[in-house]
Amino acid sequence: MKKDYAEYLLKKTKEDYNLIAEDFSRTRWNIWAEFSIFRDYVKGGDEILDIGCGNGRLLELLKGKNIEYIGVDNSERLIEIAKRRLQPTRHPEYKAKFLVADTLNLPFPNDYFDKVFLIAVLHNIPSKELRFKALQEARRVLKPEGLLILTVWDIWRKETVILILKHLFLKLIGKSQLDFKDVFVPWGKKVRRYYHYFTERELINLVKKEGFKIKKFGVAKNETGKRSNIYLIAEK
Repeated sequence: MKKDYAEYLLKKTKEDYNLIAEDFSRTRWNIWAEFSIFRDYVKGGDEILDIGCGNGRLLELLKGKNIEYIGVDNSERLIEIAKRRLQPTRHPEYKAKFLVADTLNLPFPNDYFDKVFLIAVLHNIPSKELRFKALQEARRVLKPEGLLILTVWDIWRKETVILILKHLFLKLIGKSQLDFKDVFVPWGKKVRRYYHYFTERELINLVKKEGFKIKKFGVAKNETGKRSNIYLIAEK
């Protein structure tokens, strides 16, 4: 993917999530199946960074863990929602801060966090180069032996394969600048969101290339037993 087109998609993605923030947030109250796996990796006293935190729902999973939590997102609207629904006066049990920040340029020092979460974020970042840069930033702010905990959309679903083939055809006839396994996914009639679908091997190789050690990975199942998201836990 050309650099200027990747930069355009980054800007578009931010604008898209600002546009649909309220509707999107209403679909993101529930805790996904794979989240229960992650809770066991968080200890009391941990410094937690939640990159692409959206409306802050990860805090529901970590409730009672006595952690220091910072959630960041480049969508101003989603950060407003997170602050509104989890403000300290309503939820004094949460030690949380929410900030507008760029995944590719985090405003934190090196070796600062015990755990960094990238939940459903990496697949919204266009081009392999920028996805690698996002992992570099996550690794930079992690303490030695800190954990990266992430999820991405899984490629092996029927509706996914159809979308990928459609966009591949458009690329072959010169009508798409997207990379292979990139798609636009509609959100109602408002926007078409950019996504990159991963295979397990692709995700593992990308994370290993940045120097992480893989601790655990797999594919979560939804309530109907179908494949959902790929999850991965890796150590700095």
